Amino acid sequence: MKNIPVDQALAHGYGYAVGLDVTRRDIQAEMKKMGRPWDTAKSFEGAAPCGALVPAAKIGHPDSGAIWLNINGEQRQQGNLDQMIWKVPEVISQLSRLFRLRAGDLIMTGTPSGVGTVSIGDTLQGGIAGVGELHTRVVAGW
Repeated sequence: MKNIPVDQALAHGYGYAVGLDVTRRDIQAEMKKMGRPWDTAKSFEGAAPCGALVPAAKIGHPDSGAIWLNINGEQRQQGNLDQMIWKVPEVISQLSRLFRLRAGDLIMTGTPSGVGTVSIGDTLQGGIAGVGELHTRVVAGW
């Protein structure tokens, strides 16, 4: 779909999941220095693990609730969905002006403050209240 109005956007979303939006800061910094796009810092193997998709028909469209990330059992990031600068309908609408959205597309919306580095062997546990949790381990260097 293209050009989805904000007031119709949620009707185009199937559901929600917990995902980890990992960034290679080394590539990001290098590309920024050169004035180039840094999309490759977001598109490497293993960059975006994603948990199970939960249908909106089951949980609704969450717009508040805790969101967090623990690394090796230590809380690194914590926030609330109601702190998002742009709400989900606005994100869907805006993206549909730039891209044709299709069934199966995943939209990742951001992260609470507290980003940091991870290393091989680290365990990551992320969650969104009412949606679920994702548990993963860093198994390869980048």
